[in-house]
Amino acid sequence: MVALQVKQLRVPEGQTIEIQDVSWSELEEILQDLGENRNTRIAYSDGVLSIVSPLPAHEIDKVCIGRCVEVLLDELERDYISYGSTTFKNEKMLKAVEPDDCFYLTYADRMAGKLRIDLDIDPPPELAIEVDLTSKTQLEAYKGLGVAELWRYDQGCLRIDCLEAGEYVEKYESPLFPGWPIKEAVGRYVRKARTSNHRKAKKEFRQWVLEQIATAG
Repeated sequence: MVALQVKQLRVPEGQTIEIQDVSWSELEEILQDLGENRNTRIAYSDGVLSIVSPLPAHEIDKVCIGRCVEVLLDELERDYISYGSTTFKNEKMLKAVEPDDCFYLTYADRMAGKLRIDLDIDPPPELAIEVDLTSKTQLEAYKGLGVAELWRYDQGCLRIDCLEAGEYVEKYESPLFPGWPIKEAVGRYVRKARTSNHRKAKKEFRQWVLEQIATAG
């Protein structure tokens, strides 16, 4: 049998490769081989490892959605911390995942200043964002790690899922932003940002948020 090193693999942009029967120790070695400065992201669940190489459009969308969340939280004066695409893993659950973006809200103060996260003692992010999530491994990893709310953006549409009794259930409204038409607003902003100056698109979204706050007040 020929043994290949992970660094020998080349994942084309927009593609996913899946490797079966990967032990936890092998996963740790693979993460070390891949290093931190890479354009791929991983997900791991019960021995199955997925390695994803995003398209440039994917990166634009995930940045835009993260900005939407930050603008909302800033204008609502809610504390938060973003851990971006940090590797979240739990050996006991045999799960690991690297979101496109993620946020702590309730636990923002508790997580402030942490340079390493240990899910044996630290909570998982309260919100994770994924663009073009197609891998079952990724979804299983999020469920196993206990991420309460997952936003999935695909083909111009935002889907909001909340963890209930160990399974994700689609919701029309985000429990983190009750009363806000998040699906429509985020979709509109991302489409705008794809075709215009990002500063202008962000300014327009912020103005919409401020108008909603003023109307509610």
